[in-house]
Amino acid sequence: MLAGFKKFIAQGNVVDLAVGIVIGAAFGTLVSTFVKSLIDPLVGLILGNSANGLAGLNFTIGKQVFLYGQVISAIITFTATAAAVYFAVVVPMNAMKERRAAKLDGEPADLSDNEKMIELLERIAAK
Repeated sequence: MLAGFKKFIAQGNVVDLAVGIVIGAAFGTLVSTFVKSLIDPLVGLILGNSANGLAGLNFTIGKQVFLYGQVISAIITFTATAAAVYFAVVVPMNAMKERRAAKLDGEPADLSDNEKMIELLERIAAK
């Protein structure tokens, strides 16, 4: 059991995972700050609560205060984070995978030099 754990650690997966978590947390903090500092006040202006931005939006039933502005802020933060991750990570990775797959599809499979030459000449002749 310990040998498997040592192999797992030695492969670098743990380091990659740790780096991903640290970068993800820092990125989340950045987006959260952006939303709270810039987006919340703009939405607060639109909704008529410019003094506190979204943080001040609430309603009261009895003695209970419902802070719906904070929920709106969390939704905006989540959406902004998800969009940034999608456009900065997912789209470029998918494009890279598609290019790699297209490149591999166009190459002949493990042939000798003569066989590769014959296949290339046949491709040229077919065009």
